[in-house]
Amino acid sequence: MTLAQVEATARAAHTGQTDKAGRPYAEHLRAVAEGVRARGGDDEQIAAAWLHDAVEDDALSAEWLRGAALSSRTKDIVLAVTKRAGEPPEAYAARILATPGALLVKESDLAHNADPDRLAVLDEVTRKRLTEKYARMRALLGLVG
Repeated sequence: MTLAQVEATARAAHTGQTDKAGRPYAEHLRAVAEGVRARGGDDEQIAAAWLHDAVEDDALSAEWLRGAALSSRTKDIVLAVTKRAGEPPEAYAARILATPGALLVKESDLAHNADPDRLAVLDEVTRKRLTEKYARMRALLGLVG
């Protein structure tokens, strides 16, 4: 799949979804993909960024991913950043760190999730909970600063 095809697939899969602030979910996907590009990521990582929440959100199935015309590396990154039910954050972080290319995608995801402008529209309790959650994950991944 080309990057344009991956983007179109991701946008279609998340149609009707919104983020915690009520914005179209595709805006988050675009921001993560652009963050990966800006951080020097390659096309496989950018493709994974577009798809990073697709399996986790049940927008696309793991079976679809397995059969998709994507590189093994892109598929591995998507699966690495896909949270599993009941999985401890430490195990999730370890999988990301063990998967080549996944850390950059997760770093971009965390950067957009923790964007102060994005968080500012949330209520105080949610904003505080998410800020702490994202900071903890950054620490587990060794992303300081």
